[in-house]
Amino acid sequence: MPSTQSAVIVAVPEAESAVGAHRSWLDHAAGWGVPAHVTVLYPFVPPAEVDDAVMATLRAAVASVPAFDTVFARTSWFGDEVLYLAPEPDAPFRMLMTAVWDAFPAHPPYGGEIADVVPHLTVGQGAPLPVLRTVAEEVAPYLPIPIRVSTASLIQGSDEPDSWHIVAELPLADG
Repeated sequence: MPSTQSAVIVAVPEAESAVGAHRSWLDHAAGWGVPAHVTVLYPFVPPAEVDDAVMATLRAAVASVPAFDTVFARTSWFGDEVLYLAPEPDAPFRMLMTAVWDAFPAHPPYGGEIADVVPHLTVGQGAPLPVLRTVAEEVAPYLPIPIRVSTASLIQGSDEPDSWHIVAELPLADG
């Protein structure tokens, strides 16, 4: 199946033991093969349009932000519908998001539907609130999860199971 979408993410493999089992049934992106992550920019340039110039611009944007440390110390919510892990601090993620979006202004985050994009790692969404609350309780003992962010990834795929894959690893500046 050809890729129809792309995204720039920061993969967070350190969180898989805490959220992987929950994401597998509470986050449709996990079923598509998208790892635990913080989204930097989605949707990104359509896969058929990703060429050397796009890659050079993307590499430069990501490299304009220094590598950083962050910790996923707590769960948080978007309303009663989305449970996520919140990175602290989130300012370096915001800098990375801004740098990439500034380099690709024709591709606003989430299609421009969200005014204030909050850095987050989705654990689950769309399930009944009591289910998500139970999941939050089950994830809590795994926190905090400290990570060093030194790369972002360009990923591509479709809405088909296990279709998403990493196209390129993009280093941040030495920090």
